[in-house]
Amino acid sequence: MHVAVRRLSDEEIRNLGIQSWPVWTKEVSIFEWEYDSQEECYILEGEVEVIVSDGAKTSFASGDFVTFPKGLACTWVVKQPVRKHYRFQ
Repeated sequence: MHVAVRRLSDEEIRNLGIQSWPVWTKEVSIFEWEYDSQEECYILEGEVEVIVSDGAKTSFASGDFVTFPKGLACTWVVKQPVRKHYRFQ
């Protein structure tokens, strides 16, 4: 399992309705998390590194669209306070 990161066009952001998704914020911190369903999120502010159980690291920041697969266990390293739109599928 891995974390997918990509950039979206303004049209894709509108078509997905991202601006209507809830917003989540988190201060600089380190914490463990496990996804019981797939999450998609659009990073509005901040910088994060996610480390999965096999040691693979994925970094993302403002403007990135990130997908976390169901069942993923990871550690979040919030390097700059994060603010994101998100939805679970």
